[in-house]
Amino acid sequence: MKFTPEHEALRRTARQFVEKEINPFVSEWENADIFPAHELFKKMGDIGLLGICKPVENGGLGLDYSYNMVVVEELGRIACGGVPMAIGVQTDMATPALARFGSKELRDEFLTPAIAGDYVASIAVSEAHAGSDVAAIKTYAKKDGDDYVINGSKMWITNSTQADFFCLLANTSDDKPHINKSLIIVPSHTKGVSLSPKLDKMGMRSSDTAQVFFDNVRVPQRHLIGVEGAGFMMQMMQFQEERMYAAANAVGGAEVVINATIEYCRQRTAFGQPLIDNQVIHFRMAELMTEVESLRALTYQACEAHINGEDVTRLASMAKLKSGRLLREVSDSCLQYWGGMGFMWDNVVSRAYRDSRLISIGGGADEIMLGIICKYMDILPKRKK
Repeated sequence: MKFTPEHEALRRTARQFVEKEINPFVSEWENADIFPAHELFKKMGDIGLLGICKPVENGGLGLDYSYNMVVVEELGRIACGGVPMAIGVQTDMATPALARFGSKELRDEFLTPAIAGDYVASIAVSEAHAGSDVAAIKTYAKKDGDDYVINGSKMWITNSTQADFFCLLANTSDDKPHINKSLIIVPSHTKGVSLSPKLDKMGMRSSDTAQVFFDNVRVPQRHLIGVEGAGFMMQMMQFQEERMYAAANAVGGAEVVINATIEYCRQRTAFGQPLIDNQVIHFRMAELMTEVESLRALTYQACEAHINGEDVTRLASMAKLKSGRLLREVSDSCLQYWGGMGFMWDNVVSRAYRDSRLISIGGGADEIMLGIICKYMDILPKRKK
C-alpha cells in the first residue's frame, strides 16, 4: 500500500482531532455511559471525516477506501472502544448501502446530513434470537398503500438512543431467507418507534446501546434502499466494510496499548531495574508488535482488493477474525505487566481488555468468520441431498 501526501495530511487531521476533541473527554463519557454524538459528529463532519468515501454530491470527499483506512487507524488511538465503534456505525455500517444504492431523493434526505454530522445514523439488523444468523430475523415490513408498516424489534443497536434514523433490515416477503429481505430507512422520531433503557454492557461503555421496538411503524416505500429483496445482499456488502473498519481500528488500538505498556514498564522499577529490562517483557512486546504489523499487512491487502473491485469477503473475514483475537491477546498480555494498576477500572489497558472482547462477537462472530474462510477454501463438509 502506497500512501500519498494527501493520505498523510488526512492522517494528521484525524490524529489531531482525536488528541484535541476526543481523548480529553473519554473518561467523562465512559462514566456517563454515553458520548455527545451530535456534537462530536458535527465537528467531524465540518472537517470532512464522515464522508471520506461518500459521493461528492452528498458532501463527501469521493475518495477511495484507502483514505478512510488511514483515518480509521487513527481513530484506534481513541482511549476507549465505544466512540470509534459509534463513528464506524455512522461511516461504515449504516450508510454504505445508502450511498451506493439509495435513490437521489433518499441520499439527499438522509446521507447528506449524516455526512455533515447533522444526523446520527444507526444500523438495525441484529435481533435477540438472530445475531450472526442474519437470515433468521423476524422483523417484517408489509406494504400498505404507498407505505411500509413495520413490526418487530432489534437488539444491541449502537447509537440508538441518539439516532436520527435507522438503516433497518426487515423481511418484505415470505420468500426464501436470502431473497426476502430489504433495507429501509426509518426516521427515529416516527410514531411507533420506541427504545428500551440503555443496555448495561461489560465494555464499550461510552457507546449508547439499546433495544429498538417497531410497533406498526409506517414509513413511505420510497425509503427503500435499492430494490426490494436485495437487502440481505446489500447487508453482506456493508459487512465487508464494517470488518475492514474493525481490523484497521484494531491496528491503531493495539499500537496504543503496546506503547503505553512499554512506557509504563520503562518507568516502573522492580528488584532494582526497570520492568522493560526484563527479557521476557521486551521480547513479548516485540512479538506483539510483529503480530500487529501482520494484521496491518492483511488489512492493507484487503483494502487494495476492495479498491480494485475484487470480492474481499475472504480477506475481510480473515482480518476481522485476526483483529478480535489479536486485541484480546495484546490487552491480556499487556495488562499482566501493569500488575495491580492494570486491574483498575479506568486504566487504559483494562478498558481495552473489556472493550476489545466485543470485536470477536459483533459484525459476525469468530465462528462465522471461520465458516466463511472455510467456504472460500472449499473445505466445508458437503451437505447431503
